[in-house]
Amino acid sequence: MLPQKLQKKLEERQQNMSLRVLPMYKQLVDFSSNDYLGFSGNASIFSATHKYLVDSSFLQNGATGSRLLSGNHNLYDELESKLALFHQSKAAIVYNSGYDANIGFFSCVPQRGDLVFYDEYIHASIRDGIAMSNAKAYKFKHNNIADLENLVERHTAAVKDNNSAVYVVTESVFSMDGDSPHLKEIALFCKKHKLFFVVDEAHAVGVFGSKGEGLVQQLQLTDLVFAHIITFGKALGCHGAAILGSEELKSYLVNFSRSFIYTTALAPHSLATILQSYYFLESKEGKVQQQLLQNAVKVFKSRVESSKLKQHFITSNSAIQCCLISGNNRVKSIAKKLEENGFNVKAILSPTVPQGQERLRFCLHAYNTPKEIEKVITVLHNYIKE
Repeated sequence: MLPQKLQKKLEERQQNMSLRVLPMYKQLVDFSSNDYLGFSGNASIFSATHKYLVDSSFLQNGATGSRLLSGNHNLYDELESKLALFHQSKAAIVYNSGYDANIGFFSCVPQRGDLVFYDEYIHASIRDGIAMSNAKAYKFKHNNIADLENLVERHTAAVKDNNSAVYVVTESVFSMDGDSPHLKEIALFCKKHKLFFVVDEAHAVGVFGSKGEGLVQQLQLTDLVFAHIITFGKALGCHGAAILGSEELKSYLVNFSRSFIYTTALAPHSLATILQSYYFLESKEGKVQQQLLQNAVKVFKSRVESSKLKQHFITSNSAIQCCLISGNNRVKSIAKKLEENGFNVKAILSPTVPQGQERLRFCLHAYNTPKEIEKVITVLHNYIKE
C-alpha cells in the first residue's frame, strides 16, 4: 500500500488520462523507436563487436567497479580517443547514459553565483541537473534568440561577481518537437558576450553531417561550443553517452561529476559496441543507412504535404516528425487506431508536453519503406479528418 499522497498523484494521472504504463512488445511497423539507422539490430555490428572482444582478450562480463577504482579498462581510452577524433574535440569522457551525462555535467559545472539560460523545451535530464546545481537558472522561449538576448542582458547586469560564468544551453534537435534552433546565431551571440555555450546532440548524431557527426560539426561550430553531449542510445543503436570538450573540462568532470564518480563503469561489451557502431557509421554500408534515413524523411514530409496535413505538423528536417493533436484522450485514441492498422506511433501526452500541445511523435528510420510511410499517413489523414 502506498502513502496517501503518492496514491493521490497516481489517481490524478488516471483521471486526466496521462498514467504511464510499460508497453508490451508488439510486432508492428516501427515509427516510435530512436533506432534511426537500424544499428540496434545490425548483424555486422554485433559480429564485429564479438570478434573484437575475443581478439582483444576482453573476456569479462562486467567492469568490476567505478572508473576511479577498478573499472577503467583499456577500452575506455580507445573509445574516448576515437570519439575525440571523430567529433573534432580535444577530449571526450564517457558516461553510462545520456541522463547520467546531463545530470553529471549540470549539477557540478555551473557554480553558486553563475547563471544558466536554457531553452524552455530542454530535456528533463538537463532540467534535473540544473536543479541540482547552486546556479541561478532562467528559461528562454523556445528557439527564440531575441528572448535569450533580453534575459541575458537583464540578469547579467545584476551580477556583481566578475568571476561568475554564464551558460547558454540548447539541443541541436529537440526530442519532443524534432526542430532545431539557429545554432550558429546563438553560438556567435555567446562568443560576442563570452558566454559558455552547451549543446545536447542526442538526436542529431548519426542523422546530420556528412559522416553522421551531428549538427555542431556540420555547421562548423565546434570551436564555439564549450561542451556538447552526445548519446549512443539513439542512431548508434547501443547504450551510453559522452561529453565532448577540453582536456581541462574532462579533468574537472573526473573530479567533481558525481554521476561519473559514484557508479560502476560500463562493461567492455558496451564500449566495444559503441566503438564498432562508429566504425560502421564511417563505412560504405553506414553511409547507405544514413542516406536511406534522409530519403525516408523526404518521403514522409512530401506525403504529409500532399495529404494536406502540413498545418498539423511541427516544422522539422530531422528523423522526428510531430503531429499536434490537442487533448490526451484524442491523441491516445488516434494512436490506438494507428496501432490497430499495424503501426507503432507513440502519443506524447501532457504533462510531458504542455497541455494543448499533445502530439503523435513519428520517429523515422532507414528501414521504413516508402510504402509503409504512405500507408501510415493515409491512415492518419482518415482519422484526423473524422
